[in-house]
This record gives sequence, structure tokens and C-alpha cells, in this order.
Amino acid sequence: MQKIRNIAIIAHVDHGKTTLVDKMLMLGKLFRENENPGDLILDSNDLERERGITILSKNVSVIYKDYKINIIDTPGHADFGGEVERVLNMADGVLLLVDAFEGTMPQTRFVLQKALVLGLKPIVVINKVDKPNCRPEEVQEQVFELMFNLDGNEDQLNFPTIYGSAKQGWMSNDWKKPSTDITALMDSIIEFIPEPRTFEGTPQMLITSLDYSPYVGRIAIGKLLRGTIKQGMQVSLVKRDGTIVRTKIKDLLTYEGLSKKKTDFVLAGDICALVGIEDFSIGDTIADYENPEGLDPIAIDEPTMSMLFTINNSPFFGRDGKFVTSRHLKDRLDRELEKNLALRVEKTDSADSFTVFGRGVLHLSVLIETMRREGYELQVGQPRVIIKMIDGEKCEPIEYLTVDLPDNFAGKAIEIIQQRKGEMRNMERKNDRTLLEFYMPSRGIIGLKNIMMTATAGEAVIAHRFKSFEPYRGDFEKRSVGALIAMETGLAIAYAMDKLQDRGRFFVSPMEEIYEGQVVGENTKAGDLVVNLTKTKKLTNIRASGTDDKVRLAPPIKFSLEEALEYIQEDEFVELTPKFIRLRKIYLKEHERKRSIK
Repeated sequence: MQKIRNIAIIAHVDHGKTTLVDKMLMLGKLFRENENPGDLILDSNDLERERGITILSKNVSVIYKDYKINIIDTPGHADFGGEVERVLNMADGVLLLVDAFEGTMPQTRFVLQKALVLGLKPIVVINKVDKPNCRPEEVQEQVFELMFNLDGNEDQLNFPTIYGSAKQGWMSNDWKKPSTDITALMDSIIEFIPEPRTFEGTPQMLITSLDYSPYVGRIAIGKLLRGTIKQGMQVSLVKRDGTIVRTKIKDLLTYEGLSKKKTDFVLAGDICALVGIEDFSIGDTIADYENPEGLDPIAIDEPTMSMLFTINNSPFFGRDGKFVTSRHLKDRLDRELEKNLALRVEKTDSADSFTVFGRGVLHLSVLIETMRREGYELQVGQPRVIIKMIDGEKCEPIEYLTVDLPDNFAGKAIEIIQQRKGEMRNMERKNDRTLLEFYMPSRGIIGLKNIMMTATAGEAVIAHRFKSFEPYRGDFEKRSVGALIAMETGLAIAYAMDKLQDRGRFFVSPMEEIYEGQVVGENTKAGDLVVNLTKTKKLTNIRASGTDDKVRLAPPIKFSLEEALEYIQEDEFVELTPKFIRLRKIYLKEHERKRSIK
């Protein structure tokens, strides 16, 4: 039997997790010849590379000193909590990666808590010790305190610590003595991470993840807990609700480096992928054909936010997208439901719109952005938090929010958050920065980032994670300014925009096509204003005295997808096509808007 170690890597966004995995793969000489060594292999999807965050968990393996080390890369963002939990089910230990300067961050805490509850053994890796003014010893103390606060057991608290720099490719037991490679880390994985716990008996495997291939369909991935499975073997699929389906394994794959390799059999403890299992979902068990025994299914975080998805019915629909009908939209959402655990979709009264529930604005915006890139056109409404009735009381999701910012902006930040019903829990100074901690309603976090970035000159670092559903905190002020709405369809003319500059700021550039009812700017006052941007200058054959002044326009505000979602009001949609993000009123004609208000 092969000696196996299964480890998951936990880290806050941007602490160097994916870089470290790349170095481990290099040690196993698993680069393909034509790959650019500067690219991070694991963040393989375009969105992940652009944002520098991990969205989907991935599996790779490295052979080191006759041991097969299966590495599972986990997302660090709390919005992808659905991914994290089921991935940790495959691991027997975790590498906790912490930045030597920043120390433990809120999202490290989120995943670590889940790992400790599952009883996984941690190894702490303090990364980026080559940074100036880093503080490895303090950070190690911080990690110990954090594990103690999260109720780690004695074995978990007695963790080994490795120091190093993943970027420079070295790891060592003493941060003052740099080594030449990362063998210190690999040796500690073999020494401290336990072998997979396996049991004697019939085969049992919990499906914790899935892959999709256009050739063979859906592929079930998980860790085999006991027994042996072979290619072509008859098995039972035990579903979440206890029903049993008889099926057969067509192909059996294990991970080797970055790719999967066919194999004839898999022994307990290894992570494998099965082809040919029909109609399974995550949390089902693959069990013995004769005496099937199901395992406990995975518990998944509840969604906290919902959004209306509908087809694009603006005057410009179908211009740049390939998929524009409600059938396309429904099929795409159904496909997403298969692998995106924390997502739910419900039909609405109208045939061409759906309510989509997710873990937060980031979770939903990643889905929307992916759909845009695939050629879909759609419109989405304002994100809304889910309100529940618990014991006859109206409850809303509350988040644990941390803001890290320079000292001189702390007062301003506290004021902004308290206006949105945030409740301060802690305030701590580190060097010349302040760390603020709050409990805050999820609906207060929508749109918070924009306001905070403006108020703190772009210096604030904001992170939040779901705490629980608690009694409703009361209403607070929303966007105080109105919108500038286009009166006619046509081209936006610089002459008209110049004359309207004192009315507000524009979201469109001159000569951009606009339509009636589109939100083309922000009014400086409260209340919406309908403006005509298509008006041209009337020319006569009499020359005016004095030359025309050159038109000087302020550059338009361009929203990213998240900013647009956080900006819109209840009576507005964001229209998304592969090339454009436009804001519009739900009712395009002015008389319809007036009627809807009445």
C-alpha cells in the first residue's frame, strides 16, 4: 500500500497559498514543459487570476520520498464557505499559512475553525519572513491564541511551526537561518500529519466534490474511507434522503501531479475520481452493492442573500450576447446548481425571471461575471438579505466585520458603520494602524466598501464573515442622491453633456449609445431627474461672435460589477452583456415609473 498524506491548505486571501503549492509541485518536478513559470498553476480560471483569489478548490498530488501527498487548495473567502467545508472532509491535516507581517486575519479564522472542529492536525507555516518589519515570533503567539480561542484540543495546540518565503522558495525551522529549498516543510508533513484513518469493511466513500468533462459528463470526487474500489465494479449510491440507486463505476482515476490518471483499483485513504455514476449530488455516499451503508451528509452554510435574475429586455438586447432567452438562463443556472453547493434557485411568478440565493455579493457576482464571459445577457436586481421568522421574531443575518485602517481615519470609519447599525466589539492598535471589530447586519455591508474606500483614501482593508441570524436591527438611510435618467434613445452628445455637468456626474462617455430609461449619471440632489443627452447644437448660417468654447467634460464613472450591484436601488436593474454593464430603471418610460410609485 502506498504511503499517503492528505492535506488542505488554509490561508487568508493573498497570503501566498497558491504560490506555496506551486513550489511543492516544482519539488515533484511536475511542471509541463510549455508552461510559463511565472503563472500560478492552480488559479487556472481567468477570474481567479484577475482577482488574485481562489474560488474553486482544486486537487493535486506530489510524490516525495515514496509518500504520495494529496494537496487540496481551499478558497479563503467566507463567501465560498460551501466549498471549504466539503473539501476539509477529504483532508487528515491542514497547513495554516500566515503572513509574517499581517498575522492572523478574519478569514483564516473562518476556515481554521471548521478544520479544528473536524479534528484535523495543523502545521503552521509563517510565510513572507523576507518582508521588512515582519514579526514572526509575535505572529506565532497570535496563532496559538487564535487556536486556543477556537477550542483546539491539546494535540492541535501542540503544533509545529515552519518559517520561510514561498516566493523565494525556502522553508526552515528557524526564520533567521534561511535554507535553500522547502524540504523542511515536506519532512514535517510526513512526520506530523497522520496517515488517513481507514476502516476494515465494505467500500464507503463520501462524494465531496465534482468535476465536469464534456466527454464523460459528471465526475464524482472524494476520499475512500474504507475498503477497496475497482474499475467496472457494481456499487450502490446512497442519496441524502436515504434512497439507494444501483450503478457501476466505468472508470477510476487518481490524481498524479496536476492531472488525473486511470487506475485499476484504489485503496482506502486515497482521494479518487469516479466516472459513470449517474445523477449524484454532493453529500451522497458510494457504498457496497450488497449491503449499502450511507455516511452522514455534509452540512452546508445557509444562503444569506438573494437577487432577481431575469432575461435582458432592454432596447439593446441580443446585440453582443449569444445566450439571451429564458431557456438559456434556466439551463445555465441548473448547471451551476450541480456544483455550486451554497446556491439555491427559485422560480418567480414571471416565466423569465428567477430568484437566486447565495452566500454574499461576491459569491453571486462571481457567478454573474462567469456567465457574462460565456456569452450570456441578463439583468439582475438589487441584492437583498434573507429575513427569517424565528420564534415569531423577525431576524436578519448578522456578520462579523473587521476593518484595518490607518489611525487617523478610525473615527470616520466608526461613524459610517454605526450609521448602518453596526455594533462595535473591539478596537486594537498595531504600529500606526487600528483594527476595528463589529457585529453588523449583512444589508449594511452592501455598498459599504465604496463608501469606506472614499472615506479612508483607499487605505481600509475590510473583511467579514457570517455570524448568525439575529433580531432585526431597524432601518437605516440608503443612497441619498437620485439618478439622472436618459429621456431619449440615441447617441450621448458632448454638447448636451457639457450643459448638464452642474446637475451631477455621468456614467457614460460622449458618443456612447444610450436608451430611454437608462441611468446615465448620478444627480447631485435627492430625487431622480430625466435629462436629454442626445440634444445637438442648432447650427445656423450666421456665424456667432466669438468662437465656440471647447467642451471640457469630467471623465465618466465606470462601475465594476460588484460596485454596480451595490449601487442600484430597488427600482433599478443592472443590465449585463459580454461587453457592457449598464444601469437602468425597471420601468423605462417616465409615465410607467410615476404610475408604479402611486
